[in-house]
Amino acid sequence: MDRAHPDSFAARLDAAAQNVAALLAALLGDTPLDGEIARPGHLMSAMRHGVLNGGKRLRPFLVLETARLLHGPEDAALRVAAALECIHCYSLIHDDLPAMDDDDLRRGQPTVHVAFDEATAILAGDALLTLAFDILSAPETDLPDSARLALINQLARASGAGGMVGGQALDLFAERVTPDEAGIVRLQAMKTGALLRYACAAGALAAGADAETLARMTRFGEIVGLAFQLADDLLDVTSDAATLGKAAGKDAGRGKGTLVSLHGVEAARRRLDGLVGEATLLLEPFGGRAGILIEAACFIASRDR
Repeated sequence: MDRAHPDSFAARLDAAAQNVAALLAALLGDTPLDGEIARPGHLMSAMRHGVLNGGKRLRPFLVLETARLLHGPEDAALRVAAALECIHCYSLIHDDLPAMDDDDLRRGQPTVHVAFDEATAILAGDALLTLAFDILSAPETDLPDSARLALINQLARASGAGGMVGGQALDLFAERVTPDEAGIVRLQAMKTGALLRYACAAGALAAGADAETLARMTRFGEIVGLAFQLADDLLDVTSDAATLGKAAGKDAGRGKGTLVSLHGVEAARRRLDGLVGEATLLLEPFGGRAGILIEAACFIASRDR
């Protein structure tokens, strides 16, 4: 059986997923950390179910590859990546709840509230949210204090009322009142794009990048976020549950407006091509060293094809 070259996009994506999963497994052990009283077994099992269930780990991958591009410390970047994945997985656990998207399947497995119960799923999400900031603030995340503070502050803003959670709120409201195109773009930039934007910014912060480079990588993350959501909307229209690992056609079934529903499949694909072109231009100053991140943008945009 042929194996991908160790420096290929596929191999690097897989290696990042494995490394992040291994660190998360260690962080989600049953033994209490210094300062903790106890770790209830049922809660820890639910947290592990919501985190250690596969997935491409795309957000952590973007942290790691951005830090690598900018010569950042690998061990610290891995912990930043794990913290971000805790936020992402908490959001999925809560998003799947009956009061939210009411999904029974995630990554081909029962969602946490199905495998356990609703209350445990809520608490598992709460615990993952707080664990993310524990990871970033811990001395094991060996970065200058100013970098750790910036990472904590920006993650709070990317994941809170002005970012992901605010986007979730707009998404729920959109089931009652369909937003216009500007509203759809804003909703998606918050609900999905905010954490992808943070991933690239975080990699730059971990590497101690200058202001210009930080702005460049942050913009790259914004473009990746737009492409991810647009490709996700296409998948919701063109794919099935077996392929997605979750229910398909949910947005149309709930009457949610998307850019695909507004402009059609072909227009959405043309927009994706344009986003990949913009992402490629942004990384031109790095030359061939940016090849993996450019491939990541292409991968994100082509998931429906």
